Amino acid sequence: MSSKALARWVLAACLPVAMTLPALPAHSADTAARAPDPLAGGTTTELAPGVTMTELSTGSDAGDVWTVHVYVPADPNGPINTANTGLGTRPTAQRVADALTAKGFAPRIEEVDLPAFADGPAQPLGWTVRVGRYTSQADATTTYQAIRAAGFTGQVRWTGGDGGPGQLQHMYVIRVDFHAFRGTVASETGPSPAMNDMNHLSDIVPAYGAVAGINSHWFYNNAPGGLYVRDGTVLQAATQGRGGVAITRGGRGVHVDTYRSSTTLYAGGAAVAVDGINRVPGQVWNCGGVGGDQPTEKPMHDVECTDPSEIVEFTPEWDGTPAGDGTEVVLDAHRRVVAVHTSRGTTVPAGGSTIQATGDQATWLAAHAHVGDVLRVRTRITDSRGHRVPLTRDTTIIQTGPTLVRDGRISIDAYGDGIVHSASDVGDEGTDQTFTYNWTVRGTPPLPSAWTTVAGCCSSPSTAGNPATARASASTRKPGSCGAWAPSRRSTSTAADPP
Repeated sequence: MSSKALARWVLAACLPVAMTLPALPAHSADTAARAPDPLAGGTTTELAPGVTMTELSTGSDAGDVWTVHVYVPADPNGPINTANTGLGTRPTAQRVADALTAKGFAPRIEEVDLPAFADGPAQPLGWTVRVGRYTSQADATTTYQAIRAAGFTGQVRWTGGDGGPGQLQHMYVIRVDFHAFRGTVASETGPSPAMNDMNHLSDIVPAYGAVAGINSHWFYNNAPGGLYVRDGTVLQAATQGRGGVAITRGGRGVHVDTYRSSTTLYAGGAAVAVDGINRVPGQVWNCGGVGGDQPTEKPMHDVECTDPSEIVEFTPEWDGTPAGDGTEVVLDAHRRVVAVHTSRGTTVPAGGSTIQATGDQATWLAAHAHVGDVLRVRTRITDSRGHRVPLTRDTTIIQTGPTLVRDGRISIDAYGDGIVHSASDVGDEGTDQTFTYNWTVRGTPPLPSAWTTVAGCCSSPSTAGNPATARASASTRKPGSCGAWAPSRRSTSTAADPP
């Protein structure tokens, strides 16, 4: 694949979306004069030479209404009064609708279809039960309260969040033109030196004197939920095969692809796979791990896979390793073992690291690591073609996914990125398609990032649906700096430093 093609991928940097901005055209004097600006019609503010923020709305909410979305039981024969799933089979939906009718309400059953993806065909997902169409949220809430009193569960929803072409979208787009911008695009987790000391974007931007910043990673238990490389140092292992973006040369070099990582611990003549880096052993959020994780080793967004027997490396960026049963080895800056603990929980020495192990792996580590030994840990990052990704001091990789657009066309690996859950992979959670419905079909507040062959990147925190909450946040912290972000997990920021 050519570098030009790679430069025209679009990545959902925070949340999956069904809509994104079109890629800018390839740069030439001729096309630059004729091609329409995808941000035309928006209100643009210059934050610094070469950096702009545009507020933009697309689509329409004409015809959208407030409605009461009634939950159905996950078990077709389960109790209705404690139902907590957003949709179900047609017979289950009909059972709930019949019960509502018997109570004097006028429900409707609506089929929900899963659209076609690059790695899967379009297909029915399930059926929802809804009551009423209202122009005001207050009227819908009154009906909802009556439905609750009658023994049902659910919530009030705005149909503009149901997804589909033409849906109203409010966006704040930050665009960097590297022909004019003399600063850099970099990644930071916050003013605190500890990666697991969570910081909000509104604190990160002014702390670094940045022109602007966006949320750009998932965090679970204070750890990034996927591959994270900063300044060439691997700080989190990959969710195997998920999309991500590699940034070099201060944002001037980009490579959007899918990534995998493998980490190996060498102790004397023995070697063993390392399950993770800088995370709680046994907790594999988003799955996609190695070493026998359950219920699956495939990516499954927002699912916690588990493994009772793991080896996890901790770097100095992690403040205070997790406490618990197992073995923990402390290494100095020369990778020499300075302590072997029979339980977990310590401080990572400056320039050094620790290795934690649980279950059977704790026994292995205790048998192969002794004070004075030199241990080596090696991590290899590979792309979709299996090629090794070189890690230089200016390399940043943020793996969040899913990829959205490739070469100007929608190309979403929904199954490969784990935003479609299946019963074969996650058991009962896959039978309940509420996650897939809410995350993949409905309008979820997204944060797409795009790199084009013109000048640089643009990122657009955006929201869909509910007109009362649809606008993404934007706040000016001080003259010359601005934070724009979407509702999301916190808090790794991709920030543009001032020139």
